[in-house]
Amino acid sequence: MLGGVRSTRVLLLVTAVLLSGCGGTGDLPGGQEDKGATDVPDGAAATAPPLPALRVETVLDGLDHPWDVAQAPDGTLLVDERGGGLTAVLPDGTARELDADLGDLFADGETGLMGLTLDPAFADNRRLYTCQGVEEDGGVEIQVVAWTVDPGWTRATRVADPLVGDIPVNERSGRHGGCRVRFAPDGALLVGTGDNAVGSNPQDRGTLAGKVLRVDAATGGPAPGNPFADDPDPVTRLLLSYGHRNVQGIAVRPGSGQVFTVEQGTDRDDEVDLSVPGGNYGYDPDGADGGYDESVPMTDLDLPGAVPAVWSSGDPTIATCGADFVSGPGWGGYDGVLLVGVLKDTGLLALRLDDAGQLVEQFRVPELEGTYGRIRTPLLGTDGALYVTTDNGGGDDLLLRIRPVG
Repeated sequence: MLGGVRSTRVLLLVTAVLLSGCGGTGDLPGGQEDKGATDVPDGAAATAPPLPALRVETVLDGLDHPWDVAQAPDGTLLVDERGGGLTAVLPDGTARELDADLGDLFADGETGLMGLTLDPAFADNRRLYTCQGVEEDGGVEIQVVAWTVDPGWTRATRVADPLVGDIPVNERSGRHGGCRVRFAPDGALLVGTGDNAVGSNPQDRGTLAGKVLRVDAATGGPAPGNPFADDPDPVTRLLLSYGHRNVQGIAVRPGSGQVFTVEQGTDRDDEVDLSVPGGNYGYDPDGADGGYDESVPMTDLDLPGAVPAVWSSGDPTIATCGADFVSGPGWGGYDGVLLVGVLKDTGLLALRLDDAGQLVEQFRVPELEGTYGRIRTPLLGTDGALYVTTDNGGGDDLLLRIRPVG
């Protein structure tokens, strides 16, 4: 997937316009309780504007497990694929596979080329960041790598290799590899990692597995103000929070400074959490025999400092993944809503939150419900459109563009 041109132009095919007149709540599949939809604090959901119908277009097809997407200030879209490869879609619709050295990629199971984000100063420094499995020197780990891309969108070059290393990986299966990267409002780079299905990792602050990291994007060291800045262990100094199972999504709420993380759970719960510096998110699967006990709660509130979830799926789980907030003119009742990709129940989950970040209402986006298969990542683009990657495999995956109608 290196070098070449996928196609000379990508047709924008209108694949769904549903004039649903959706009112904003509804039953979740699998018999799950629609938590928050019937108990609306302060009438917030009842007074929300109606939801507009959405137009869904295919921007790029023929992808295989696309994991993340970013949009540059010039409108170019960049998408990566878990098995390796970076593809740019230029503003005129031309799709171009970037020449990028991914020869050391470790791609197995849930691990591979995963999170992707652009530097806030990308227009000036052309810098981007990936989180990926790496095989080198006879060992395997997960690394955050910094790259620059040329102005013509033909080549990505490693410039910090790695920026952050020594993130453990499950070498046998690739299970619970994380790994989402996003920028906090203060410019720190946030990295959500998985626990690698090792029971001791989430509660062990001496490992980077099962954590949210907060790092300086220039150096890879601890960002100023980290909650464990004075800890003697340099690993612990990188942490924002711990006690996580598998952080698949990070979303920053516009204008608030709030950061939300999304985790995939066992059969008990998937979760959306409001980030608290130094918080323990309560996962402790370290069995008495040293095994991985998945029967424990996703958040054990008996653990010191345990932070309760903002939203949890209950049983059965729906396999939550990437997330982003929708905002801007024309989005009507979606304005300010957190959208979460759903892999198991195939769609987009919408969460309406109050100013404190607590759940007001949840519902599903009708235009994507059971239509495009597994949804991994929603991202609000710089152009105000929502971009979504599917994750069905077999070379049949899509990059979608979604806009409100009217």
